[in-house]
Amino acid sequence: MIGKLLGNRYEILEQLGGGGMALVWKGKDTFLNRLVTIKVLRPEYASDQDFVRRFRREAQAVASLSHPNIVSIYDVGQENGSHYLVMEYVDGESLKELIRREAPLSPTRVIQLGRQIAEALEHAHENNIIHRDVKPHNILITRSGRAKLTDFGIAQASASTLTHTDTIVGSVHYISPEQARGEPAGPKSDIYALGVVLYEMLTGQVPYQGDGAIGVALKHIQEQPLSLREINPGVPEDLEKVVLRAMDKIPERRHKSARALGEDLVSISEETKNMAPYDQEDEHTRVLPGPGLIKEEAKARAAGTPHAPAKRKGLKPAAWGMLALLVVLLIGGALFALNSYLNVAEAEVPPVVGIKREDAERILKERGFNHITVNERFDEKVEKGVVILQDPKAHEKIKTTRTILLVVSKGPDLVEVPDVIGRYFDEAKLTLENEGFLVEAPQPVYSKDIEADKIAAQEPAGKTKAPRGSRIKLFISKGPEPAVQKVPNLVGLTQEAARAELNKVGLELGDVISQAESFDYLSGQIIAHQPGAGEEVEQGTRVNIILSKGPGPAARDVTVRITVPDDGQTHEVKIETEDVRGKYYPYISTHQPGDHVAKSIRLYGKGKVRVYMDGNLVDEKDV
Repeated sequence: MIGKLLGNRYEILEQLGGGGMALVWKGKDTFLNRLVTIKVLRPEYASDQDFVRRFRREAQAVASLSHPNIVSIYDVGQENGSHYLVMEYVDGESLKELIRREAPLSPTRVIQLGRQIAEALEHAHENNIIHRDVKPHNILITRSGRAKLTDFGIAQASASTLTHTDTIVGSVHYISPEQARGEPAGPKSDIYALGVVLYEMLTGQVPYQGDGAIGVALKHIQEQPLSLREINPGVPEDLEKVVLRAMDKIPERRHKSARALGEDLVSISEETKNMAPYDQEDEHTRVLPGPGLIKEEAKARAAGTPHAPAKRKGLKPAAWGMLALLVVLLIGGALFALNSYLNVAEAEVPPVVGIKREDAERILKERGFNHITVNERFDEKVEKGVVILQDPKAHEKIKTTRTILLVVSKGPDLVEVPDVIGRYFDEAKLTLENEGFLVEAPQPVYSKDIEADKIAAQEPAGKTKAPRGSRIKLFISKGPEPAVQKVPNLVGLTQEAARAELNKVGLELGDVISQAESFDYLSGQIIAHQPGAGEEVEQGTRVNIILSKGPGPAARDVTVRITVPDDGQTHEVKIETEDVRGKYYPYISTHQPGDHVAKSIRLYGKGKVRVYMDGNLVDEKDV
């Protein structure tokens, strides 16, 4: 590949790496004289249309984004069966490489990088794009320290199974609990993954590890991570709280948006900047003077004399009595409060998952739990108003003053289905998936209104409401449906006669497949044809024929007898014959009333004889 020119523009310089689906090369745009990154789909996948669609989807998704913390897409192309993507070249390294070399990173640096990644995700989410695969491998760090998010689009196609590709085995350490349960990913899933990335930067390790992808995924669902400060005591407490909130197993408890996560990081950044470096060899507790003493000490030093406490005047007896009473009251109140706290009743949390919110709250209050917080979320399977989750779990014994969290279903997340009629399949699929829908394999249909290869119909219809995550059927146009005609009977006709008959109905005379001896048809007549008589075919279909080589049927004579009516009038008598030669009129004559006519007629093979009197058919026989 090195030295190859793609699209007569992009020169391959050196290989940078590769993933499960594509090889990554450093290249040069010879038109604009700039370095670029070129991602080339691996040859074994280039013939797989599903992989090709995923590859193009990444380009379409990111091309719509413009942000300093997102790698830009410049071009997409295909050459000699190779599908490639041209992207901004980032001179630096991946965050994963940085973590391996320097972790744990300082809190200040983690905050700076985390804020940038959060801003990139917020921009993507505002454009209805979910990354679905946020991890250090997909975050590039420039030499100036700027973070850039890359590899949009690939994750969704690959995340259908935890064991499908190496990409997913690597990504399972950053997967959200809802994704691990097979639920659709959303903005909160990206926030969870960013929380895991922050955790890894601060500790040098991922929160969950195991032998297999399934085991790690289950830990995301079931287990709580180790405290960051247990692993790295230098992590500020406020920063730990932000990270663990982003990694909360319940999406509703996480930050409401990537922007909110970034703002939380910013809010503690000033404090972190001024924080003294953590010294593991000096962990003794220090008692700092109050701000008043510090000011007095500064004044004393400015005057050139050591600080000495001022003399106090003695209190009067009445004042001592009031002070003693106040102390007694304070101690009594404290003891009363402590006794009230220690003697709070405990009760077992009743199970309320699967029942209506009103009934759940009533049951909890009957057990003495009056502090109830309710969050709502969409759920495709659970009816609106029914409890999906409770925390603490059922049957736990806790104090009745503790707050109970209920997560209640809002029913299916009904969203408007985009109207994709008239779009190409790849574009339509991307549009629907960005709204959270699943797209089934397309079905071909005829359409007189939509040109071929574009979407002719969809179910559900565009601009109707459907649950997020539901399946959409797409129908691709094959163009107008060809007119259908019945093949006429060509047996016994010559080639020219057959051509004329076929042209009348928009069909064409095809090839002479063969010639065969026949005692029924004369040489040059059609014995058989394919498609056969009466079959329905599209207009323009060619009909192939088999011709007779003769000798044809033997000649035979037939006597036709006719009696003319004796009604005092003359009558015209006409005899018509039909055999393998066609129709003939061997006798036409006018006769007197009462005449008897006997006429010998020659036929070849089987045929028909018809007698007409004054133009009216009076007799017909097969002979």
